[in-house]
Amino acid sequence: MANPSAVCNGHLHHHHQKQNNLLKSGIYKKNGITKGMKKNGISNGTVYKKTFIEHFEQAPMYVAVLTFVGFGVGTVFGYLRDFMRTWGLEKRNVATEREQQKDFVPLYQDFENFYTRNLYMRIRDNWNRPICSVPGPQFDLMERITDDYNWTFRFTGRTIKNVINMGSYNYLGFAETDVNALKTVTIELQKYGTGICSTRQEMGTLDKHVELEKLVAKFLGVEDAMVFGMGFATNSMNIPALVGKGCLILSDELNHTSLVLGARLSGATIRIFKHNNMQSLENLLRDAIVYGQPRSHRAWRKIIILVEGIYSMEGSIVRLPEIVSLKKKYKAYLYLDEAHSIGAVGATGRGVVEYFGMSPDDVDVLMGTFTKSFGAAGGYIAGKKDLVDFLRTHSHSAVYATSMCPPVAEQIIRAMKCLMGLDGTTQGLQRVRQLGKNTRYFRRKLHEMGFIIYGNDDSPVVPLLLYMPGKIGAFARRMLEKNIGVVVVGFPATPITESRARFCVSAAHTREMLDTVLNALDELGDFLHLKYSRYSKSSHPELYEETRLELED
Repeated sequence: MANPSAVCNGHLHHHHQKQNNLLKSGIYKKNGITKGMKKNGISNGTVYKKTFIEHFEQAPMYVAVLTFVGFGVGTVFGYLRDFMRTWGLEKRNVATEREQQKDFVPLYQDFENFYTRNLYMRIRDNWNRPICSVPGPQFDLMERITDDYNWTFRFTGRTIKNVINMGSYNYLGFAETDVNALKTVTIELQKYGTGICSTRQEMGTLDKHVELEKLVAKFLGVEDAMVFGMGFATNSMNIPALVGKGCLILSDELNHTSLVLGARLSGATIRIFKHNNMQSLENLLRDAIVYGQPRSHRAWRKIIILVEGIYSMEGSIVRLPEIVSLKKKYKAYLYLDEAHSIGAVGATGRGVVEYFGMSPDDVDVLMGTFTKSFGAAGGYIAGKKDLVDFLRTHSHSAVYATSMCPPVAEQIIRAMKCLMGLDGTTQGLQRVRQLGKNTRYFRRKLHEMGFIIYGNDDSPVVPLLLYMPGKIGAFARRMLEKNIGVVVVGFPATPITESRARFCVSAAHTREMLDTVLNALDELGDFLHLKYSRYSKSSHPELYEETRLELED
């Protein structure tokens, strides 16, 4: 990006044949192992500097069938209960239209709320649980019960102590209450107070913001950076400033809602490519160059690719070297969302750019958030100085949103200095390495137990597939009984047949904590019959470490 107008308008198995069969079946994806192997027209031996392994094993057919049957049974009983509510045979708890407004256009579309009324409500107790402590590796939970099948809750006054936290994005363990660690944050709180009450373009730019932006730019190895008070808005309010009508956005199908919203608000044309599929992306790029805009066939003003570093529901890592190659080949721009990857991957926590051994200059727009690895709030946009200067003037967030509060800025500064070693210790580097060890250990054990998990071996986001709707609630409730807090996710947040539990590994987790969780999962996996994997990993570490295999194309 030379000027602002240009920018701103499976694991390894016992023998080679089995490995090849798994690759053909789509269970494992492995790149960068042998030179000369090509995928999607790009030689992985030249673009990948390290082994790249991801897991997306398909469940047995009977699991998919039973999952659809489960939703079917739930739907039938949902209609039966709606019938009973209509005729007064069951109490109606949902909001209804007033009698005087029956002739008006309905505010509540009955069919649209069907899923909420009859399926979500059955397992609603597994979400929005109130925490009453710092969300570190363990937390305290306010106990609540329901007397009307999850329509309402009441608190018992008791607290569930020391629940192991496997759901928060506290990757490096900076969500903490240590007095010594937070000393500088306390000082800034006393000096600046809690709020600024102004936008960045008015009275809301403090010396703390300038210090933080310089530090972020130095940390990422770029010319400049700008910080924002909300991570979600960093995407949704800045993408419209970068692209508009006459521009083309190529978006990964699993991109976060903030990216999707920002793309829609921009007014640009949006086309979706299959998740991490380079052939799908290249086909769209080629068509965009050849055919141009619809009807007029004029060249697109700008083509920008939107991807994430780590995908928060799949645990997969972006195939950055291949995307950069395509970007350069077709002269497109690249917008990289590192919300979950910054701090979490890379030798020193500098995200997927460092993870793949690439230069920050290969990415046109670097975006990330401080809400995960840094234990704070907000986000950043980084890159060339021309880009950042343009956003300081045209970003909706800079113009209309309140600035980041000073204590939060100081928390980010102290965490980032710790990562960079500027605090005079190696604690930050130790946290990054510990996160990597915990991640690989946790994933390896789950594979050995026979669970189907998604994502990259180095991703601290670990989705464990549950599939059937009835097992979502049972899994979360049973885990809480064992003093383990988990996040469960189902349709429509995931495909209808791929309900899952999503674990987030932290550097603050001790080996004892992880073993406690793994033992509980092993027992619960047998009880709920969740061990669907047909390709459990070899327990021989020497085979697991093998990297030089001849793989078929």
